[in-house]
Amino acid sequence: MLRNHSTPEETILWKALRGRGAGGFKFRRQQGIGNYILDFYCPELKLCVEVDGSSHDLKYADDELRTSFLREQGIVVIRFTNEMVRMNPLGVVEEIVGVARKIKDGLADGSRIEGGEEAGKEEIAEAVSGVTG
Repeated sequence: MLRNHSTPEETILWKALRGRGAGGFKFRRQQGIGNYILDFYCPELKLCVEVDGSSHDLKYADDELRTSFLREQGIVVIRFTNEMVRMNPLGVVEEIVGVARKIKDGLADGSRIEGGEEAGKEEIAEAVSGVTG
C-alpha cells in the first residue's frame, strides 16, 4: 500500500535522488513490484534502495523474503537504516551512486555489491546540498 507520508529519512534521500540528482540516474519513489512497494527504484538499472526504520528490526524474515523475490526478478537491493541516512546522507548517496555505476558498467549483478568509491564527490555533494545542514 502506498503511503501518503514519507519518513524524514526517506524525504532526505528523495531530495538527493529526484530529478536525476544522484549520478544522473532516474529514481522513482514508492514503486510497486509484485506485491511489494519499493522505497526507491531505478528501472534503468533494476536497482532498489530501501530505507529501514525500527519496524524492520521485527520483520527480518519478511525483509529476507522480499529481497529474495526482488532478486529473482533481477533487481539489485541495497538497504540503509534510518540512522545511516540521518547521520551520513552524503555517504549513503555516494554508496547508491557507486552501486549504480557498477551495475551500469556491468560490474555488479547483485550477489555482492560494495559501492561508493567511484562516485564523483562534487556531483554528489551538489545532490545533497541543503539536505545535510
